Amino acid sequence: MSKTILVVDDDYDFLEQTKIRLQSQGFEVITAENEEEAETLIEENNFDAAIVDIMLENDDAGFILAYKIKSKNQDKPVIITSAVTKETGLDFDAETEEEKSWIKADTFLSKPIRYEQLYNELNKLMD
Repeated sequence: MSKTILVVDDDYDFLEQTKIRLQSQGFEVITAENEEEAETLIEENNFDAAIVDIMLENDDAGFILAYKIKSKNQDKPVIITSAVTKETGLDFDAETEEEKSWIKADTFLSKPIRYEQLYNELNKLMD
């Protein structure tokens, strides 16, 4: 049975490209373009992992969504993606337990993401 991935991003091109690439790897994909759509899908809880952009309509929406996902199911993998490092020079990470305690994500990938890395992270987190 294939795993379902929730992808949340307000960049339509990124959203569609990621959906197509994940489907080519055998994943089922559900998408949301904003925080409200994502919150509805989180409540329905019909996914095995999530890929969430940090900045949607609010600068911290991705952090809020990650928190809500982990509040419902601590073991559900969450990957946060963002171009914030490229755009601002600020470096986010989710490697240490301290970082994970406030970021509420299992890993952080900077955009532009390498899809091979994304597949590896998803497979590692869902094993």
